[in-house]
Amino acid sequence: MAALTPLSADPVSTAPVAAPAKTARPRPRYWRGAVLAVAGLYFLTPLISSFVFTVHVPGQGLTFAAYSGILSADGFTESLFLSLSLAAATIALALLLVVPALVAVRLGPPRLRAVVEIVCMLPLVVPPIALVTGIATVLRWGPDHFSRTPLYQTFLAVQNESFPVVLVLAYTVLALPFVHRSLDAGLRAVDVPTLVEAARNCGAGRLYVILRVILPNLRSSLAGASFLTLALVLGEYTVASLLGFRPFAVWIVSVSGAEARMSVAVSLLSLLITWALLLVLSRAGSGPSAATPATGATTASAAPTPVPGKE
Repeated sequence: MAALTPLSADPVSTAPVAAPAKTARPRPRYWRGAVLAVAGLYFLTPLISSFVFTVHVPGQGLTFAAYSGILSADGFTESLFLSLSLAAATIALALLLVVPALVAVRLGPPRLRAVVEIVCMLPLVVPPIALVTGIATVLRWGPDHFSRTPLYQTFLAVQNESFPVVLVLAYTVLALPFVHRSLDAGLRAVDVPTLVEAARNCGAGRLYVILRVILPNLRSSLAGASFLTLALVLGEYTVASLLGFRPFAVWIVSVSGAEARMSVAVSLLSLLITWALLLVLSRAGSGPSAATPATGATTASAAPTPVPGKE
């Protein structure tokens, strides 16, 4: 029977050759362009209208007096510098609080993550008007009860008009939800326990692990959290106005009564400044990490080394 069994032909040679499939030409997605056009009109129309309002004066024609007088306006430089200083201090304090807390949560029990998240999300539930009312009540109550103690000078120092520390504390609380979300998303993409264990096995201390191991892997998240905090501080009005301070947003509103065109021009320039800072922070967050090896170096290290006489 084995001799009568025909030999099977090569399956590769007898298999029918499939005709090459025709590459489907991608269909044009006109609706995407329509959505982008509508979104562009939605965002650009108010900006263009505001710009036309600032440069066109009925009876005078085209003029740029609203922009040329900004730098010489009373209080512009001081308010802008104050807001930028408050933003820098708020970013530093928020990152100093949130980064170690989230790293500790990643290394600790998982049930602590929910507690930290709830605490950081509370400013979204509490309205800013309620927050500033509580702060104002404490600031009025403190000097009356601590006038004979060293804390009296502390209450006066945090309300210094040149640099109100109380605004930094309030802005830090308001920025906690945005900083937490941005950093938490970055930490979810990083194996923190493995990185920390490997660094500790090499003899690195805790501070070195956070500064040289964790933070370089969170560069984009840190940049996003910093930009969100900067945008919040530059545009915040309620807390600063009710506490009696005059940062950039409060100055814009105060100028709008006498110089409407200048206030609109300053608002447009503040948008441009915010976008410029966004580009700077995005460049800082998208740079190559020093811890990432080059592709050529990785390929060279992965290639086996030939041993003489063993080829």
